[in-house]
Amino acid sequence: MNEMQLKYGCNPNQKPSRIFMEDGSDLPIKVLSGRPGYINLLDALNGWQLVSELKAVSGLPAATSFKHVSPAGAAVGLPLSDTLKKIYWVDDVKKFSPLSCAYARARGADRMSSFGDFIALSDVCDVPTARLIKREVSDGVIAPGYEPKALELLQQKKNGAYCVLEIDPNYKPAALERKQVFGITFEQGRNELKIDENFFANIVSANKDLPDSAKMDLAIAMITLKYTQSNSVCYVKDGQAIGIGAGQQSRIHCTRLAGQKADNWWLRQAPQVLNLPFKEKISRPDRDNAIDLYIGDEYMDLLADGTWENTFTEKPPVFTAEEKRAWLDQLRDVALGSDAFFPFGDNIERAFKSGVKYVAEPGGSVRDDNVIAACDNHDMVLSFTGLRLFHH
Repeated sequence: MNEMQLKYGCNPNQKPSRIFMEDGSDLPIKVLSGRPGYINLLDALNGWQLVSELKAVSGLPAATSFKHVSPAGAAVGLPLSDTLKKIYWVDDVKKFSPLSCAYARARGADRMSSFGDFIALSDVCDVPTARLIKREVSDGVIAPGYEPKALELLQQKKNGAYCVLEIDPNYKPAALERKQVFGITFEQGRNELKIDENFFANIVSANKDLPDSAKMDLAIAMITLKYTQSNSVCYVKDGQAIGIGAGQQSRIHCTRLAGQKADNWWLRQAPQVLNLPFKEKISRPDRDNAIDLYIGDEYMDLLADGTWENTFTEKPPVFTAEEKRAWLDQLRDVALGSDAFFPFGDNIERAFKSGVKYVAEPGGSVRDDNVIAACDNHDMVLSFTGLRLFHH
């Protein structure tokens, strides 16, 4: 089959819609359940490329959670601590695999954004991963294969309407890619840039100490950015993206947005949040929403109109600004990637507030000296990669 008819394009009024192979060859994807939409497939194909590259550089299973053609989270399959299991709402799970750990991390870092995601998995979907997916609000998943029991579980989701895609892992796209805008065809060479530990060799800061773990986190950041709508910035800690700022016109807004998400990820691990007295039957999405209010500036919204009474067994204590700052000051050794150069040192100052120690960006700004000085002021390690990673 070299084409697939879709229900509609980006919006219901955009008909007809289809995907097809211009050379007449078969599509590299099969639909095992459900009916994918136009945006589902954009998410699936971008996500598959991302996790394939993460697997190649790390040697570990990888997963990503995509929303609107940008990743909400991405991670490799490192074990989960008890704290991460709790904040990702998987502390009741009895059995984990490396792949299910990768998905729990990818989904859990920014659960608000991952609500209704499209998932990409680097490896054959196993039963532990399928069980995690089955309980979340999600639109679909793409993987190179499925264990029989895992496929059975996923085909039960949404009464059989859940989108399950299988991709040929041996498929190689053409070297040139095309798309149309306003009836005009654009053509360019695919971005086949390989990102590995050697990508960060040009260290321009006074501090040259870049351990292997930081190289891996920086590689995860840059590969994630390679498939994130630009402008984009990504914070990574211990093998997973913890904050992604996508599609902003200003670089500092990317850094702030991603930094706030990284802060929220860390604040969720504070005792004040871990000990929130939720009522037993409150759903995971409702808990996520309540936590977002609690750690943000909307605490009083929880108290208004008796809202807290519907969520908690007792009134939660105030999580003060001073307590939040003290907890955030304990976040350290975060890696930060940027898809283009930082034009001002203000990005570094904002990143420092979220525990950033290692930074990778292309360099090439007329104010590179200002950015280097800001990194040196905070004893950060700064690598100039020399290569931009815009994605549109």
